Amino acid sequence: MVHVLRQQPDVQMAGLLTTINESAQRVAMHAVRDDVLQAQANALGFPLWRIPIPSPCPNEVYERAMAEAVARAVGEGFTHIAFGDLFLEDVRRYREERLAGSGLTPLFPLFGADTTVLARAMIAGGLRARITCLNPKVVDRRFAGREFDAALLSELPPAIDPCGERGEFHTCAYAGPMFSEPLALETGIIVERDGFVFTDLTLTVT
Repeated sequence: MVHVLRQQPDVQMAGLLTTINESAQRVAMHAVRDDVLQAQANALGFPLWRIPIPSPCPNEVYERAMAEAVARAVGEGFTHIAFGDLFLEDVRRYREERLAGSGLTPLFPLFGADTTVLARAMIAGGLRARITCLNPKVVDRRFAGREFDAALLSELPPAIDPCGERGEFHTCAYAGPMFSEPLALETGIIVERDGFVFTDLTLTVT
């Protein structure tokens, strides 16, 4: 999404926003460590806004935290917020409804893209990522920690969206045209928790 937005002359990006599991200090759902997240933001060249939320997080708590972030953004002069949603109409509608009248206009630069074509284009364009979380009810555990590459796409069952848009899997990007430099990551332990399989990624110590 960042790569696509950077090619639009009428868009000026100025920040990144994500929710953080406040007890684990990891990206909510993806389980990416905070220092890896910060390294991503540094390589993208944008300030990072962390939105701490509990786990589990009641929807009203999530909405209150996001409303505070939106109000802050509007107060600092932001006019739009972009999401990487691909085809889930209900998710898009939810975001649009929550942002209505807030002063922030939602953007969906990838929405409607053919996810098979998109996945292949991202890989061909230099995107490098690893699977950090998967739902073992729909994706075999053997994919945990796998590189998001052409070999992975060829092995995924047809029912699995190649971009994991239905929550089948989540990834951590560590290289690509959007980054000023690649992140050096090591794959750590794999654990199963709360019905999901997580793969720990750490920054390589030099």
